[in-house]
Amino acid sequence: MLVAETPPARAFDLSSLDVFGLFGSKEKPPVVSATTLPYELNFELGDASDASALTRNLQDASLLYRLRQDAPPDGDTLARRASADIDPMLDALWARGYFNAQVSIAVDGAVVSQAGEPPPGFAAAAERFRNRAPAPVVVTVNPGPLFTLRNVDIVAGEKRDPTAVIADPAKVSGLKPGDPASSASLRAAQAALVDYWRAHSRPLAKVVEIRPVVDHAAKIMDVSLVVDPGPVAGFGEFGIGETGDIPEAVVRSFIYLEPGDPYSPKELADTRKSIATIPAVGAVRMREGTALDARGNLPIFVEVSERPKRVVGFSARYSTIDGPAVRTYWEHRNLFGGAERLRVEGDLFFAPRIDGTKIQRFGDFLPSDLGGRFAVGFMKPALGGSRNDLLIDAVGTRERVGTNRYGGYTARYVNGTASIRHRFSDSFSVQAGLEVERGQTSDVLGQVDYLIAGVPLSLRYDSTDSLLDPTRGIRLTASVAPYAAFGDTDAPFLQSKASLSGYYSLDEDSRYVLAGRIGLGSIAGADLGDIPATRRFYAGGGGSVRGYAYRTLSPLGPLDHLTGGRSLFEASAEARIKITNTIGIVPFFDAGMAFESQVPNFKERLQLAAGLGLRYYTPIGPIRVDVAAPLNPRKGDKPVALYISIGQAF
Repeated sequence: MLVAETPPARAFDLSSLDVFGLFGSKEKPPVVSATTLPYELNFELGDASDASALTRNLQDASLLYRLRQDAPPDGDTLARRASADIDPMLDALWARGYFNAQVSIAVDGAVVSQAGEPPPGFAAAAERFRNRAPAPVVVTVNPGPLFTLRNVDIVAGEKRDPTAVIADPAKVSGLKPGDPASSASLRAAQAALVDYWRAHSRPLAKVVEIRPVVDHAAKIMDVSLVVDPGPVAGFGEFGIGETGDIPEAVVRSFIYLEPGDPYSPKELADTRKSIATIPAVGAVRMREGTALDARGNLPIFVEVSERPKRVVGFSARYSTIDGPAVRTYWEHRNLFGGAERLRVEGDLFFAPRIDGTKIQRFGDFLPSDLGGRFAVGFMKPALGGSRNDLLIDAVGTRERVGTNRYGGYTARYVNGTASIRHRFSDSFSVQAGLEVERGQTSDVLGQVDYLIAGVPLSLRYDSTDSLLDPTRGIRLTASVAPYAAFGDTDAPFLQSKASLSGYYSLDEDSRYVLAGRIGLGSIAGADLGDIPATRRFYAGGGGSVRGYAYRTLSPLGPLDHLTGGRSLFEASAEARIKITNTIGIVPFFDAGMAFESQVPNFKERLQLAAGLGLRYYTPIGPIRVDVAAPLNPRKGDKPVALYISIGQAF
């Protein structure tokens, strides 16, 4: 998706390039001169097993390295830089667990090996290179043996709490005997202990002291971590700070935690996500209080920043069966100052021919080979500061669905819906409204001019961790809508739909994720021919059973043409496997069919498909490329289909 929002300007530094020698490189020392003493710095670590990583740590600690492009005026300044580097470099090596390390810095045989006043010979040796060449400064490091942990103790602080007990401290801290005695592992243990207690409703937990004891002769370290878990606490009052032009009441309506609820970092993160779903909100900042209030709860302070009020966007998708489709939209995210969203969008897509003719050259293309959709959507969140949202949608569509082999239907209709959505939590909501649709459909069963009015009721539950790339949780949508019909048919009907998808991560980093989906549908109360074709059920397409054309899996009527069904079954299973941080593969299996009966009849044939997908993971979401093949194709089905879009298939 491309969004017309201007990115911040960034400077382009030509000096960071060294293309064909046209531009300077920051790794080359400054040019020699009579007034400065440039130098060339090299690190020698012998055969250390982790020499590359150690070199980066030494460079981060080194004044000589950081100032290598700022040539000193004389040898004395260079010598003082060298002597100032000894202790920081030793600290860097100690942080990696090398407590017997030795560091020396030399220029042309003159050596600095300890902090303090540098030996006079070092400056003189450096001066010999003035106006001749960069002085060759060599940092020689002997890391010595890597020290390991021996005894690891988690110690209670002075404010002992008999209820604050960790059953398996080693598992929580991640420290065990034999591990490298590095400061990074100690910091990770410190963070893990604090996170453990915070997850157990102790928000003020802290590690008050780390007590390391190094035995240089034995090359080991004993360490004690002194922990103060702090008191058990709940959430206090949520204070709303800066909100820009977004009313405070709107922000507060998306906070579902109540004062006194047990403190939980996860609940706090979910609250941040909940507030961020307000279309007008760009960023959410949540700050925890530093002390408990009089009731023993932790105050939370919230600030939000706005997104740009107006945005224009464009998206495109393509499949080898369904053809191309493009969408453009304009959106205002705070229309009347109450965080209202108004979105206007238009779609243009290929309408496949279903009359037996084919497009063989450009001149055969007709305006009727294009389908279109124009939609307007309005949402006013938090009516009166409540958890109720007003949603008004209107859409006009012209479409043709099917294939030359199996026919299909053409449809023109306009639809309007007004609903109230009540949010029980950030993951669960229900919705009720009124819907009116006026249209005309034509298929092998005949032409139907219709007017229907209904009362759609729906619920939504979503505990997943991402909209476009979920790795954990479930997603459930269900709806039921009774319709009264007018026009060529006056047979009322009841339409029910449900979809359930689940996601299970096999590892903590979500590199291996199992995903599955089931979809069901049913129409009761009217014969098939009395139901507008657009309201009947069909399977097939990129979001249904891949490998088959969009909405072409249904019962067949006269002339073996598609009629749609009164019930639906769809199922999909995927294994989402990350090969690298940005590349993944997804083997998948799909099955589905629409049925003439009011409930799915599994004695009839299901259409099956399988395939392999490629994913390129971006900060926005995964770019999806799926190749699918029908496993039991019908006559006229293509042997393979390609789908390209943004986001997972479900």
